Amino acid sequence: MRILVIEDDNILREATVAILTGEEYIVDQTATGDEGLYLAEQGIHDVIVLDIMLPGMSGLEILTTLRNNGCAIAILLLTAKDSVDDRVIGLEAGADDYLVKPFAMRELLARIKALIRRKGNLIIEDQLNYGNLSLHSRLKDGFVDGEPLGLTIKEYEILEFLLLNKEQIITRDQIFDRIWGVDSETSLSVVDIYIHHLRKKLAVFELESVIQTVRGVGFMLKES
Repeated sequence: MRILVIEDDNILREATVAILTGEEYIVDQTATGDEGLYLAEQGIHDVIVLDIMLPGMSGLEILTTLRNNGCAIAILLLTAKDSVDDRVIGLEAGADDYLVKPFAMRELLARIKALIRRKGNLIIEDQLNYGNLSLHSRLKDGFVDGEPLGLTIKEYEILEFLLLNKEQIITRDQIFDRIWGVDSETSLSVVDIYIHHLRKKLAVFELESVIQTVRGVGFMLKES
């Protein structure tokens, strides 16, 4: 799971990132609205933790832009403004949840986990399911009818990303940015190499075709 934290309070942002990293989430962070929008538009995150008051674009401007562009990423708004009107404005702009500062980190974690559980109704406890294919986050492995695939960490992360976005086209760039990072100097061709390895492991169970190639674009997890 990958989370983007957009928060200009350095102490709060660093504390949030530390807590989320400790929960084994992959976390990207920024303190400015403009960079936050750029990162959010890459489509590689599962949840965005978004402060309303930011230098540059405000959190509400980012939220409105993302929703107007069809972005469906789960967004949790953070704000110091404790009023009904502010909550309503944020929710009507498309926020999935709302948390008022100061807040307990336990509540932040609970809200994020709830948002992840809502994503496609795929998650049952620590498990993702699609047909007879399942992923177990604690074991970092995939299973077909209970039989392990024996995935490497990178293979697991790619398959998780595809499963979270089942039956949707995911570009090579999105996979690369999510798994290796937007600043990685690794070649984009590494995505195809890992997809090949994944298909070989799925082929043992005659499921290699569940990862479909969308020529010139990327890949999609879809049952034949």
